[in-house]
Amino acid sequence: MSKQKVQAGRNWYAVHTYAGYEDAVVRNLKQRMESLGMEDVIFNAIVPTEKKIKIQGGKRKVVEEKIYPGYVLVDMVVTDNSWYVVRNTPRVTGFVGAGTTPVPLEKKEIDFLFERMGMAEPKYKMDIKAGDVVKINDGPFKDFEGSVSEIDEERGKIKILVSMFGRETPVEIDYLQVKKI
Repeated sequence: MSKQKVQAGRNWYAVHTYAGYEDAVVRNLKQRMESLGMEDVIFNAIVPTEKKIKIQGGKRKVVEEKIYPGYVLVDMVVTDNSWYVVRNTPRVTGFVGAGTTPVPLEKKEIDFLFERMGMAEPKYKMDIKAGDVVKINDGPFKDFEGSVSEIDEERGKIKILVSMFGRETPVEIDYLQVKKI
């Protein structure tokens, strides 16, 4: 088979794995690719992850989360041998597709995934605007309600006017610490 013909059938495929073993599957698969000399038909294997912002212990942290837990993406050309190597990698339960035939992911799906994976710092998706009434669900002002006075999308912070001691007091907190009422 010539290189030209091999490259023509190259696609990304989703492979189902035991949950929690995605990284081990990628490691095993890459090891098997090299030891069995399959680099000309199996090119890459990745666990799709994205960065998310979480509040842990009152502090904001950026954590990596799997986009599709239990799945690994494999860049390959499906031949009888390559299918067998991937399918028989420990903790792989099968390809995503109809029956035993793997169905390649569409280019727009892959582009979207790589765009999500490539974000260096996660962006906030704020569905709150000035004047909205929110409830604080974390931190020292937990369970207080107030109205949003300012939004700083760049920093992910919002200012809320909270009624304390009979007067409105501005409080700046992280966007993740509130929910819209």
